[in-house]
Amino acid sequence: MITKLGVVQILICSVSGSLLAGVCDFGNHYRRSDAECHIAIFTKEEPEFSKPVMAFYWLRCKYQRGANMQFYYYSLAAGIAALLFSVFAAVVTLRKPEGNAKMVEISKAIKEGSSAYLKRQLVVIFAFGVILGVVFYFLKNGAQIDIAFAVGAVASYATAYLGMNVAVRSNARTAESAKHGVRQAFFTAILAGSVTGFAAIGFALISLSTLLAYLSISRIAILIGFGFGASLVSLFARVGGGIYTKAADVGADLVGKTELGLPEDDPRNPAVIADNVGDNVGDCAGMSADVFESYAVTLVAALLIAAGISKSNLMFAYPLYIASIGFVASLVSIPVLRAFIGRKATRAIYAGIGASVLVAAALDLVLTYALGITIMGFVPVLSGLVLAMLLFWVADYYTGGSSKSVIKIADAARGGGGTNVIMGLAVGLRSTGLPVLFIVLAIFASYASAGVYGIGIAAVGMLSLTATILTIDSFGPITDNAGGIAEMCALPPSIRKSTDELDAVGNTTKATTKAFAIGGAALSVTALFVAFANAVNLQAINALDPIVTIGVFIGALLPFLFTSFLMEAVGKAANIIVDEVRRQVKTIKGMMTGKAKPDYAKVVDIATVNAIKSLAVPELVAILVPIAVGLILGKEALGGLLVGMIPTSLMLALFMANSGAAMDNAKKYIATGKFGGKGSDAHKAAVIGDTVGDPLKDTAGPALNSMIKVVSTIVILLAPVFLTYALM
Repeated sequence: MITKLGVVQILICSVSGSLLAGVCDFGNHYRRSDAECHIAIFTKEEPEFSKPVMAFYWLRCKYQRGANMQFYYYSLAAGIAALLFSVFAAVVTLRKPEGNAKMVEISKAIKEGSSAYLKRQLVVIFAFGVILGVVFYFLKNGAQIDIAFAVGAVASYATAYLGMNVAVRSNARTAESAKHGVRQAFFTAILAGSVTGFAAIGFALISLSTLLAYLSISRIAILIGFGFGASLVSLFARVGGGIYTKAADVGADLVGKTELGLPEDDPRNPAVIADNVGDNVGDCAGMSADVFESYAVTLVAALLIAAGISKSNLMFAYPLYIASIGFVASLVSIPVLRAFIGRKATRAIYAGIGASVLVAAALDLVLTYALGITIMGFVPVLSGLVLAMLLFWVADYYTGGSSKSVIKIADAARGGGGTNVIMGLAVGLRSTGLPVLFIVLAIFASYASAGVYGIGIAAVGMLSLTATILTIDSFGPITDNAGGIAEMCALPPSIRKSTDELDAVGNTTKATTKAFAIGGAALSVTALFVAFANAVNLQAINALDPIVTIGVFIGALLPFLFTSFLMEAVGKAANIIVDEVRRQVKTIKGMMTGKAKPDYAKVVDIATVNAIKSLAVPELVAILVPIAVGLILGKEALGGLLVGMIPTSLMLALFMANSGAAMDNAKKYIATGKFGGKGSDAHKAAVIGDTVGDPLKDTAGPALNSMIKVVSTIVILLAPVFLTYALM
């Protein structure tokens, strides 16, 4: 029976950011209701519910019985359809003209630099994967875990590689389309971005559905290997791509803008090609692997929770059906985006997202009734969809190009670089409040309506919009590169004006999609925490137990330790690039007058080598720390580690992403002519702020998404080892 005190306690846990600790503690209040409802699934007997809100599990459909898992055919069909649309979008995009010979040459250089980086990164990923595969082989069902692990890693890498390869071939085509106005260039970039978005859900649904066909429900836990494979590749893509892109960006800005006074993407800057390559390996490949991982891991978590509380086919089918509907909803967003292009580009973006949310909500509601699930079963789905829109709004509120927060930071730049950075950090700290409030309210609503299963369904509902989100996110680096190509090729001012407008929209979409990725990661790992508790039979977490307290402290420390290595790596690599750019300025005669060509390849190689060299330490921290805690201190300490790590990482990631994005847009706001415009003291101060914010928003902050999912999946995967061999 759920007492009023229990509800109040849950609310307190939510508001304080400690709901994870509360889930296990108050799970006993709900457990009786869960059991009663599950009896109804198999016996058709109407249970006596302890609370009406727990009626989610009272399912009226007769086909719930039976052990077959043919429901995965629907998600398999949706995955194939998504992949086919991705191929179609790629073909249509690549048929568009690339422009003149110089545009093709620059686009080719960006493509070659991006491909070279991913190939080197693949060698490192493969080495780590082989070592981990050998370890997993000795676990129970080790061979099957290795298969799932390999499938997850390959699918994640394929998503990143395919999306990035189309993106780097679309930049010149977008710039060429700008000759015909913003409308044409906008849709070219959106169509190219949709290749990544639909490829992500296509690979995920096909992979998961195939594994479900191979596995039985009794061995569904093996799917965590798939989730860990996706998480591992995502961590490499996020960490490596983030270090690369910001080392090149900071190096280009410190010398090109601050010392030489060169405009953005000036071809005389030796780091300009490396900067454009970084946009693709960081913002495109890194982001696609990150959101693919969240999408896949969320589905796995929902299936694991379902396996822990029921053997009903419908419990397994529901999240996959929601994900399949997400494909349809995302497909609808493409024509909506095209229809709204004639208006303001930002409105078109939000119209596309809004259309996806409305269509998904309507179809999910129909699905819920068609399956015979009560309206309370729809609440978690709706919570996830609404949360997605709210996170977009909050990110835009704090980081939008003309928001009050951005203007405040721009005004602070009049006092110098120090005051600009101080104000930017203040905005970033404050920006964590509303997102955390919205996330805990979504968790609370989902848990109150459908128990721990509802948390997993809320995450699935939110991540069902993945195709739309990745489409809009990939739009950012494509338009950024298009603007760079327009500048380097000295295209007419009318074209540059169009690409600048799209680049400004792209900066906003990159900030808002980061908020979505962070929120999605938070919901995913909350669901994974529940799966971990089931795996190790953890009924409650005692905050007064010193072992648990130690775990909480270690978990809270982990994101700070992890991001410190990333910030240090960016600083070191940027310094090397700065030295190289200065060397070229001094030694290559005629470079600054445009008569001689910089050695772009040298800077690209420096960024690549240093990014790859910096991968090992943060990867090992994310993998070895939870293993050490589990083996030495046991499952209670691991539970404490997750409780400390998840909310801390969420708020730190939000702070970093939003403060960096706000400082970036403050610089762009001044560049439009405000507070003295380009070249003014305020603009120079804002460049310093942007330089500080760059690794925060594009390296350290986003990488936390991948880190928390790697930690959460590996503790589930190795749960039997911890239970057997833990010293305490």
